[in-house]
Amino acid sequence: MDDLKKLIREIPDHPKPGILFYDLTTLLQDPRGFHSLVDRLCEHYNGKHVDIVAGIEARGFIFAPALAYRLGAGFVPVRKPKKLPWKSVSVTYQLEYGSDQLEIHQDAINPGQSVLICDDLLATGGTASAAMELVRKLGGEVAGAAFAVELSFLNGRGKLPGVDVFSLLKYDK
Repeated sequence: MDDLKKLIREIPDHPKPGILFYDLTTLLQDPRGFHSLVDRLCEHYNGKHVDIVAGIEARGFIFAPALAYRLGAGFVPVRKPKKLPWKSVSVTYQLEYGSDQLEIHQDAINPGQSVLICDDLLATGGTASAAMELVRKLGGEVAGAAFAVELSFLNGRGKLPGVDVFSLLKYDK
């Protein structure tokens, strides 16, 4: 995976001092890198039943439709508040300093459908856990959670118990 890590720009002290930001846009603009990332994510789910790929706003919207297409599944957006035009269900979750909210259309997932949650990055796990809660509120079954990058030192997997969590690139610190 070092070939893909080399394509990710690391920006120190963004968005605040002490944070190292992993900028995936440099990987995305590289045709081979982007294709390789999508192919490798899909390999993990080949042969597994997935009805819907739920992409978390905003960068999850980059990867989730590509995965859905390759897996023969539908795509559903999981959005920030007040972005969806129709009736939705929401969940509030805690951040390090405060709270946030995610929403999904109330008819986006049918009971019993197998749903793969997708985002660009797994950090503390709060956002992915909230998306998982939304899927379950609608009666969906969480097939897994896919991420391009995981900051494993933040232990986000701990907030996704019993879920097949797959991240392609891991950073230990």
